Amino acid sequence: MAPRANWKGYLQIGEVVCPVALYTAASTSERVSFHTINRKTGNRVRRQYVDESTGKAVESEDQVRGYEVSKDDYIVLTPDEIASAVPQSDKKLAVEAFVPCSEVDEVFFDKPYYLAPAGREAQEAYSVIVAGLSAKNVAALARTVLFRRLRTVLIRPHERGLIANTLNFDYEVRSAQTAFREIPDIKITKDMLDLARHIIDTKSGHFDPSTFDDRYEAALAELVKAKIEGKPLPKAKPREPAKVVDLMEALRQSAGLADKKPAATGGKRRTAGTAKSSRAASKPAARRKAS
Repeated sequence: MAPRANWKGYLQIGEVVCPVALYTAASTSERVSFHTINRKTGNRVRRQYVDESTGKAVESEDQVRGYEVSKDDYIVLTPDEIASAVPQSDKKLAVEAFVPCSEVDEVFFDKPYYLAPAGREAQEAYSVIVAGLSAKNVAALARTVLFRRLRTVLIRPHERGLIANTLNFDYEVRSAQTAFREIPDIKITKDMLDLARHIIDTKSGHFDPSTFDDRYEAALAELVKAKIEGKPLPKAKPREPAKVVDLMEALRQSAGLADKKPAATGGKRRTAGTAKSSRAASKPAARRKAS
């Protein structure tokens, strides 16, 4: 079955208009999912909204949105009032600028979508756009109404087509300085840097998402499988406590140089915590959703 488009419209660059469709590029639908069950009856529990003062259930037609201006004081907005704030969609991804791919900070990336031509008549114009972006190594910034909001979308070449990332707004992205401001300015010795480079060289590889293990998901699938088949449940392995060791010694062990004579570094050595990693849980051949 062909995937269902999330959105259909037109990609517009100047006078060039190309019919396109957006398809979800990443999904969590294959994860193990659970329902909430009444332990006593075994029946599924349904969520219900209740009035926090009266404790009585509130029907959907009586539920409206409210903005809290002070404690327990709300401004109520009706569905029609909220709908009036939704921008009108003209179904156009209007390109406003082309920016070098190297300038794009990926912290602004929200959700990825595949942007594909909608129909055979769009394929030629689409291919020209892909080739042009690839040749110039640039991305297109476009704006359109997606899912009731005006969104900025970054469009880049991806294999034979285009990938479109909705972008977070500037006010949604937190400053990196806030997260990193307490990191001290530590002087790194040449020996430490050389060992760190050696470790990186010996562990160098290539990006291959197929090797990524979702250990939690695999463990849940094995747990559900064991329950269905009436087998003993797998026991969780106890975590080993982290060991505080000499930083230079830890670097040498990581680099396979523990038996070599340590070079003089001068000054007081710092310490850091290291921990042994557990083995990845084996992934079951087939996943089953639990209910």
